[in-house]
Amino acid sequence: MDPMETDRNAPQAAGAALPAPARAEGGDATAAALAAAVRALVADRRSERHWRVFFRLAWLVLIALVAWALLSRASPVVAPSQPHTALVEVRGEIAIDSEASADRLVGALEEAFSDKGAQAVVLRINSPGGSPVQSGIVYDEILRLKAAHGKKVYAVVEDVCASGAYYIAAAADAIYVDKASLVGSVGVLMDGFGFVGLMDKLGIERRLLTAGEHKGLLDPFSPRDPVDTAHAQALIDQIHRQFIDAVKRGRGERLKEAGNTFSGLVWNGEEAVRIGLADATGNLGYVAREVIGAEEIVDYTAYENLAERLARRFGAAVGESAVRALRGIAPLR
Repeated sequence: MDPMETDRNAPQAAGAALPAPARAEGGDATAAALAAAVRALVADRRSERHWRVFFRLAWLVLIALVAWALLSRASPVVAPSQPHTALVEVRGEIAIDSEASADRLVGALEEAFSDKGAQAVVLRINSPGGSPVQSGIVYDEILRLKAAHGKKVYAVVEDVCASGAYYIAAAADAIYVDKASLVGSVGVLMDGFGFVGLMDKLGIERRLLTAGEHKGLLDPFSPRDPVDTAHAQALIDQIHRQFIDAVKRGRGERLKEAGNTFSGLVWNGEEAVRIGLADATGNLGYVAREVIGAEEIVDYTAYENLAERLARRFGAAVGESAVRALRGIAPLR
């Protein structure tokens, strides 16, 4: 073979040998990328599966809590057979959707009065008041239950017993306070805002259509109408009179009425005793032990349970999810 021919073929052989490693390296990179993509996809699917399992378990827990709430609400209070003092708490705002609603308080009072072991009922109050309607319902029911069962009711005030809370306390046979408790506020208010001047400055025109001359009573975006204002004042004056009559009926001759007794002012416990809005100082333990003579205390309060709190807090979101689930509509992701 010609040496020159050998030399000429050598570079070609060398050149032909070069692409092989390059092709191998490129193949490894592609395989690595594919493997990484597969791993990411598997991890994503696994994470999605885990979240699906989590939400299913969460639904099961929620259903169990709701079932427990229904069962626990249906279960009656079990009191000991021996003599005891029945306790009902009045805490927070007195309103239709609160723990101090008339429905909850009256239900608890009925159970307390109907228990033969209960020697008397104590209302432990720590409330700034609230709805006069809800307070009036409880007041009337206390008077009815006292007459039906022949048991006494005592109110024990902690920090505050004002407005609607005092309306309820006035039905008790005696009111005990701490010397620093805030007591009273025998008054009624109707509040709101007026935006007419601000609307004038901003150039906003109010367009209100009503069917009925006074349908827009106390509309905050319209000028005050003297006739509407007088009507609203007459309404709250009448409710105030109902409140005053309830206090006078409950307190009787113990009340040392003065010019500001029903003005909406509050007094500390010591002063409340002096003017007859309360009877003496004393806490729950003192009343149970020294006044009623039944030191053991049984709580009949209809407390809001965990499931009800969850239902109120997450009600809107859970309700929407439940509707989707029932309709078979998948949530957005």
